[in-house]
Amino acid sequence: MEHGPQLSRPLTQHHPYVPGKQPEISDGTVKLNTNENPYPPSPQIKNAILDELESLRLYPNSSSNDLRAGIAKLHRLKASQVIVGNGSDDLLNLCTRCFSDEKLKVGMLEPSYSLYEVVASLQGSSLIRIPFDDDAFSITPKSIVDSGANLFFITSPHAPSGREYSMDCFRQILSEFQGLVVIDEAYADFAGQNALSLLDDYPNLIITRTMSKSYSLAGLRVGYALSSPEIISILDQAREVYNVDRLAQAAALASLNDRNYFEETLALIVKERRKFAMVLDEWGWKSCPSGANFIFTRPIDFKGESGPEVASDLYDYLSSRNVLTRYFPQHELTSSYVRISIGNSRDMDILLERIIEWKTQEQP
Repeated sequence: MEHGPQLSRPLTQHHPYVPGKQPEISDGTVKLNTNENPYPPSPQIKNAILDELESLRLYPNSSSNDLRAGIAKLHRLKASQVIVGNGSDDLLNLCTRCFSDEKLKVGMLEPSYSLYEVVASLQGSSLIRIPFDDDAFSITPKSIVDSGANLFFITSPHAPSGREYSMDCFRQILSEFQGLVVIDEAYADFAGQNALSLLDDYPNLIITRTMSKSYSLAGLRVGYALSSPEIISILDQAREVYNVDRLAQAAALASLNDRNYFEETLALIVKERRKFAMVLDEWGWKSCPSGANFIFTRPIDFKGESGPEVASDLYDYLSSRNVLTRYFPQHELTSSYVRISIGNSRDMDILLERIIEWKTQEQP
């Protein structure tokens, strides 16, 4: 009888994260399923990367000091309040590594970004799931305050709905919660507000950001977290030594510095989001007001019906026509909706053509 290696206890109970489908870029697919930016990154990153090629024999700066300084300057913080990671997922994992274990519990709102469950599972941490109050994904601060978690993840704007939350809601949570609150602001650049102003008043706040969405750097994996110098110092102790490579550091800093390009592409995405939302509203589809680069909408078919079967049918129909969206059948609050990333104007025109085909396909 053959014996394999013994697995760690957390791994035996672990379910890995399942990402959205990544097709070959050349196959003509309209890819609106993983909230990537439809526009290329700043043209300034080309020279920044080329300048680093001769130095690839050397390790990168282990603390990403120049990039940290650039992020601190952008947000008017001290560099000691910034840590950089291999995508924001790296920082979420660091948070669970530092502030949770078998006794110190992790909390999350459900449904939400499923990676929170994954990183808690790998750490062997107990996970507390707090259900939303309603299908508008409203938060009751008391439910988080009383959760008993040491580390609580809140996505704002929420994923997959795109809902924004008020700063008053966060103030109440932060002032009463005994543990650490991570506000995951992966989509904050597309929103009308963010939690940056709360950092000075609440030392138990960690904000995570990614450069995958608004900076078009999903392929390079750069994220960062903002908090008090004390919290950042703790995260730094648990960080992989060379967690962000030389090319990623250079490209991210060049992208940060090209504010004109950033604001131009951001405005284009928000404009397309607004146009798409208006069409869905005209059709009578229920959509969550979005502060992100996607829209979460409840489709209605030609019979005037909606629900999980209708949402699944639209998702399958679009997939069969090479338009990729995202469908979350696992939860009753998401199973009647599809999530659609905002593409460029061509992408959105094709999407609308395919949806109209679907809406009329079975009519006589």
